[in-house]
Amino acid sequence: MSVLGKGMGKTMIGKQEPRELMKVEHLKKYYPITQGLLKKTVGYVKAVDDVSFPIYKGETLGLVGESGCGKSTLGKCIVRLHAPTEGQILLQGQEGMRDILSLNRQESFGARRQIQMVFQDPYASLNPRMNIYNAFDEPMRIHGIGNHEERKERIAQMLETVNLQPDYMYRYPHEFSGGQRQRICIAKALALNPEMIVCDEPVSALDVSIQAQLMNLMRRLQRKFQLTYLFIAHDLSVVQYMSDRIAVMYLGKIVELDGSEELYRCHTHPYTQALLSAVPSPVLGGKKERIILKGDVPSPANPPSGCHFHTRCTHCQEICRQKEPKLKPLKDRKEHLVACHFAEELVRREGDKNG
Repeated sequence: MSVLGKGMGKTMIGKQEPRELMKVEHLKKYYPITQGLLKKTVGYVKAVDDVSFPIYKGETLGLVGESGCGKSTLGKCIVRLHAPTEGQILLQGQEGMRDILSLNRQESFGARRQIQMVFQDPYASLNPRMNIYNAFDEPMRIHGIGNHEERKERIAQMLETVNLQPDYMYRYPHEFSGGQRQRICIAKALALNPEMIVCDEPVSALDVSIQAQLMNLMRRLQRKFQLTYLFIAHDLSVVQYMSDRIAVMYLGKIVELDGSEELYRCHTHPYTQALLSAVPSPVLGGKKERIILKGDVPSPANPPSGCHFHTRCTHCQEICRQKEPKLKPLKDRKEHLVACHFAEELVRREGDKNG
């Protein structure tokens, strides 16, 4: 469990309010669709479409949704592997909150060190022609960390931190198992001493037993180094285990955001309800009513009008087809944000069902 505990209702250190480390505001990432010899732009794929949320220092924010919903693109925009089309990414630094998208080259270089990323495929993340020492040493040298001996000692410490032998630094990526390679990628991210790590499906390519070991390791590292995680995944049980808060994403937009325990107990958006109905019951012999969504996910190049989910929603009415709902808090729970015209009504229905 992270240093903040589960759920925003519990994300307090003593009586202090949680401190924002990052604030994403109205972030968009559109990819142009071109045609013809002149590559004329005829449309856009709206991978991330006007997304806003805060990330608090020391927490794990889980980001969940179907494949193609834009969650990995959002993570890559935050670490600036992709340049956003619009919006701001405000990062807390010594000079207060600053938009990292507007920094000059020198300022941006320092900000990049604060945020690192762990990818889904650890083998693709490591250069097969570099041994582990060189893979670690290169970014540390670029960021001016220590001399040769100090960097070597740092690499040995990081490998020991993820339960690997220090002399593994002289081996090559193909000499390790998938779980070991992912541990190496986590150690490599930690070598620059970041404040935040974006984890893009970090355990989805691993066996279940290895997944559990790696998640427990990540939680220990979070406590030890006071890390903040943005944890991207499609496996809801993994997200629940790792996260303090969970943001549910559909077709480039966040449709629901709440504390982990609260979201699993009281999920309001119809899409979230369908996702959670697919999670197996932890009770032996327990049964859950499965919600089967009809139709396919619409194309982000041509999203539906109004609410993007209305083409698959059983609660859809005319307002849903015409007007896009805003992500806003519920009346009784300000921490619980939902983008649905009938959120309050669905909350009452859920309460009547459980009561």
